[in-house]
Amino acid sequence: MTAPAEIGDIGRVRLFHANLVWPLQLEPLASAGGGGRHWEIFEAGRETHAWRRVDDEFTADPEQFRERHYREFVSFLPYVQRFLYGEGRARRSNPDDPPGNSPVHVLRRTDIDRLRLTLRKGAAPVELRVVHVDLYFFQDLDVVQLNVEVRGDDLPLATVRDVLFRFGRAYPSGWDEHGEGVNNAHVSEWLDADGGVVARSDPGRREKYLTFVCEHRSPCVSEHWACLLRPLALAHSDEPGELRYRLLEYHRMPLMAFLALDEPRRLRREDWVRIGLATTLHPDEPLPVNEPGVVEFEKRYCQDRFWNDNEAGPNTRFVCTGNSLTVVGDAAMPSVIDPERGVLGQFRHQYFLVFLIAHLHRAALLAFSETLADAVNDLDIRDDESVRRFKRRIRANFETFLRFTHRYWFELLSERAHVQAVFRLCANHLGNAELYDEVRDEIREMSQYLDSDSQRRQSNTVVRLTVITILGLIATVTTGYFGMNIIPFGDGSPEERLLHGAVAAVVFTVLVLFAVARSKRLSDFLEDLADERLSTTGKLRALWAALWGNGR
Repeated sequence: MTAPAEIGDIGRVRLFHANLVWPLQLEPLASAGGGGRHWEIFEAGRETHAWRRVDDEFTADPEQFRERHYREFVSFLPYVQRFLYGEGRARRSNPDDPPGNSPVHVLRRTDIDRLRLTLRKGAAPVELRVVHVDLYFFQDLDVVQLNVEVRGDDLPLATVRDVLFRFGRAYPSGWDEHGEGVNNAHVSEWLDADGGVVARSDPGRREKYLTFVCEHRSPCVSEHWACLLRPLALAHSDEPGELRYRLLEYHRMPLMAFLALDEPRRLRREDWVRIGLATTLHPDEPLPVNEPGVVEFEKRYCQDRFWNDNEAGPNTRFVCTGNSLTVVGDAAMPSVIDPERGVLGQFRHQYFLVFLIAHLHRAALLAFSETLADAVNDLDIRDDESVRRFKRRIRANFETFLRFTHRYWFELLSERAHVQAVFRLCANHLGNAELYDEVRDEIREMSQYLDSDSQRRQSNTVVRLTVITILGLIATVTTGYFGMNIIPFGDGSPEERLLHGAVAAVVFTVLVLFAVARSKRLSDFLEDLADERLSTTGKLRALWAALWGNGR
């Protein structure tokens, strides 16, 4: 393969940031009865891995609280602030109502210092500095999001486009005639601070991926991603571990990118299309000019509120496809590259959270749908235990969905027009609102089915009790007519009275059980008996059918 041709005459990206946000579904814990939550078990084994809990900026020394953190906080509405940072604190608080913590739990590993990418066979490797490697857990949700942030300086634009296209793929989508993985980086390596290789990708191990899919009916994750996630283990793999995950979507991970260029207004329209759709357009292939996404590129994907030719403004363009968010700005403008007050600071804070929340919504909804489908697939209506397990899973899923709706689901994040516009653009492309309605209707239908089934069972119980009550009424009236004491049981010896009582108890028990067993048929007989249009012969036949027949 040859390197992709340089785009236009714009040579280099002066500053490059990329954020991968990879949502994964967590398997329910085997020790759900009291073994703790996923992140608690994760933390309990800290001696065996490099992940450590991260406290948010608000628990640290106020002297270290930065302006970029403040700007991030005030960008969101109060209910989003409570979700991200927890409830407000006061020096004097009600002991009966302590302030709640954030439902977001973050763990970070700091042993990964750099990422070395060999994009194509025979090409020179590209080294990017790893800024963050984080795992985001969410209370009440079996979802975790992996965030990997990398940074590069003074890179060719064509190389950046190639990185965006090839980096962030969980496994190879196929192989060429030479056995090399297609569309993914030739080699990806995580390096420590001393330059040692912590993990290396293995796209060339074709048999590994083929065998795994054949045996497990599930894709296998590349080794460098599997190593990064440990002690999380792939759900269908033979790797030991209580904490297990499965993939939710396609192998291409959601990605954010920040590019600071010299004179970005010199880019041609084709250049913009290739940058904005870099994760899906192959760098070596011609632009599909007739594709609707290319024809309507500006209308569908571009947010140009700050794309103005003004020295005082940020002069920045946002391109969002749902699965990717690309921000392009002028490297010569401090309002773009300032990490505290500029667009770069907003990209790494406000817009990162916007992107994270949009993909959390989609991941959670897909997990709910997957749980419903799995519950239905595991249901065996001939097995009572399977039916009871199905009902428990559906009700638990319904309760969790209610908590998700009230804690995590919101369509308005911010009153800042551009932040809200980017969130809405991302959510619309992901189809979150439609997916939410679909999952809500599925759960509601399941819940209504369970409610109707419970009502049916209660109605059957009422019918049986009614039949038994009517039969008991007949016996009560009859014995009352004869003065109750038809047989002088009290005149006999204690042994006779005990024997008579035992025989009566057995007889009446048999009669009650017989009435319960025939309650449905006896109920049908009572309906026939009350039918004035039915002849006496027909009513006698109905009685015979209720007592000795096969029912209706």
